[in-house]
Amino acid sequence: MADAESGKTLDEGTLLEMYGKMVLSRTLDERIWILNRQGKAAIMASSQGHEAAQIGSVYALKRGTDQFYIYYRDLAVMLTLGMTPREIMLGFTAKVGEPLSGARQFPTHGAYPEIGLINLSNVIATQLPQAVGAALAIRMRREEGIVISYFGDGASSFGDSHEAMNFAAIHKLPVIFMCENNKYATSVPQRRQMAIDSVASRAEGYGMPGISIDGCDVIAVYEAVTEAAARARSGEGPTLIEAQVERYLPHTSDDDDTRYRPREEIEEARLRDPLKLFSERLTEMGVLDGATDERLYAEARAEVNTVTDEVEAAEYPQTHDFFEHVYAGTD
Repeated sequence: MADAESGKTLDEGTLLEMYGKMVLSRTLDERIWILNRQGKAAIMASSQGHEAAQIGSVYALKRGTDQFYIYYRDLAVMLTLGMTPREIMLGFTAKVGEPLSGARQFPTHGAYPEIGLINLSNVIATQLPQAVGAALAIRMRREEGIVISYFGDGASSFGDSHEAMNFAAIHKLPVIFMCENNKYATSVPQRRQMAIDSVASRAEGYGMPGISIDGCDVIAVYEAVTEAAARARSGEGPTLIEAQVERYLPHTSDDDDTRYRPREEIEEARLRDPLKLFSERLTEMGVLDGATDERLYAEARAEVNTVTDEVEAAEYPQTHDFFEHVYAGTD
């Protein structure tokens, strides 16, 4: 399974590593959700059902070189880029040591430029024009790297989305637009937010390639993003990728999806659980067996348990450094 852009092969070790990331992301996500219900963690937007789209896309790009403009449901992206479970959980519990904002913002809001994470926010769609601006800067400075911007189907209906894609296509900028379409914008189903079946079909109106893929298939995502990255690096311009994913939990931990979503729909969606599908595929390929699968889950639970104990014992920020990184000094 070769990477057409760099010649890199998805060998058995890499495939197993990707699966391990999916297991760890799911385990961490489930724990943070429980901590929220216990009153120990603030609001959370679960990434359960999105793991394949997020992890497959990161593996297709150049970590340390490319820039990632993500949105609030991208826990697996953060984990795959190099944020530790401890750093992520410190953000959700607002404890000292949280690297994105010093625990001064919403959970996992801020920036982590050392790993390519830029300006993570829950303000809908603003990351798209920001990503396009970063891509323009790369072009003007003749720098290496490309930009990817992640967003939900709801964000695709915002003006920011259209302006970003139009500008990027006109100037053939090195950016990938990655729509994680879970078919709901908060409580509004796709049929109520757009009169089209596919977000990817909008690409034709901007003059860029658009592709809709199974976002629960990590290898399909990897291949699609690899191709889009090759286009961006060669100067051919942007690509819009629509990853069809699933959302298993409410919009956020403050939402009650029983008011607008039938339980039968969620049970049907769970048949496309990306962890289940990837596990079955790796087993068929002879890469994964029952013992290895159990070990990966056990290791993830052990790591998350350790991190939970450490974070619960951590301190909250004090007032003495409240203004750090807010105002520049005059010295």
